[in-house]
Amino acid sequence: MTGFGEADGDVAGGRLRVEIRSVNHRFFNLAAKLPGDLAALESELRERLKRDFERGHLAVTVRWTSAPESVTAIGVNAVRAREAVNRLRALQEAAGLRGEIPLDLIARQPDVFVAGESNGSSAEWSELEPVVATAARMCREARLKEGALLADELHARLAVLATEADRISALAPERLVRERDRIRKAVAELLESHAVDEQRLGQELAFHAERLDITEELVRLRAHLGASEATLRSPGPVGKQLGFLAQEIGREINTIGSKANDAAIQHAVVAMKGELERFREQLENLE
Repeated sequence: MTGFGEADGDVAGGRLRVEIRSVNHRFFNLAAKLPGDLAALESELRERLKRDFERGHLAVTVRWTSAPESVTAIGVNAVRAREAVNRLRALQEAAGLRGEIPLDLIARQPDVFVAGESNGSSAEWSELEPVVATAARMCREARLKEGALLADELHARLAVLATEADRISALAPERLVRERDRIRKAVAELLESHAVDEQRLGQELAFHAERLDITEELVRLRAHLGASEATLRSPGPVGKQLGFLAQEIGREINTIGSKANDAAIQHAVVAMKGELERFREQLENLE
C-alpha cells in the first residue's frame, strides 16, 4: 500500500525532518537517504521501521532544515609559518631594518592558520528515534486509510464470486439430468431395436455422473471464499494469507470448468476467472 508521513524535531541542537514514502513490495525494502553526519544511524533506522512495516518499499529521507552548530578545529600550518618568517626577514634585510618580527604580523600571512575538519553533529539515535516514530505513524495511518478502501473493493469481488458459485450450484442438477437423457438417447439410437441393458446403462450413467459432479468443488470454493472474508476482517497484515486463498479459489474454479460440460456453467466459470484475476491484482497493493 502507498503512504506518506513526515515529522520534524529538534536533534543535536538543529532541526531535522524525516519523510517516509511507501509503496507495495513483497518484502521489506528500505532505501534511506541520510546526511553524512547521520549515516552511522542507518542500521538503527532500519530495525525501527521493521517494527512498523512488515513489507513494502520504503523511501526514507532525513535532512537538516536547520543544521546544528558545528565545531571547527583551527590548525597551524608550521611550514607556511616558517616560510612567512623567512620572507619577512628577507624583506627586513632588504629595507635595512632591525628588530624582531611581530607575531601578529606572522599570523596575518596567508595560509598560516588553516581550518580543520568539522566535528559535525553529535546526534544520537535516542534523539532521532522519536522523529522517525512520528513519521512512521503518519505513514501507517495513510496506509490504513487506503487499506480500508481496498478491503471494501476486495469484499465486493468476493461477493461476485459467491454469487457466481450460487448460480453454478443451481445449474448443476439440471445439467446432470440433461446429460443422463442425452446418453440414454444416444445409446438407444446406437442399439436401434435391440434391448437396452438397464442395469449396465444405470451403472455407466452413475459413473459418468460421478465424474461430472462438482458438489465437492463448490463446497471447498465456498469455504475458501468464507475464509477470505474472515481474513479481510482480521487485524494485521493479511496479504500473504489472501494470496494463498486466492490460489485455492483458482484451483477449484479450474476444476469446475474442466468438469462443467455445460455452456451456462462455462460462462459462469469465465466470469469467475475474470473476477478472481481482478481480486489478485488488488492483492498486490495490500500488506
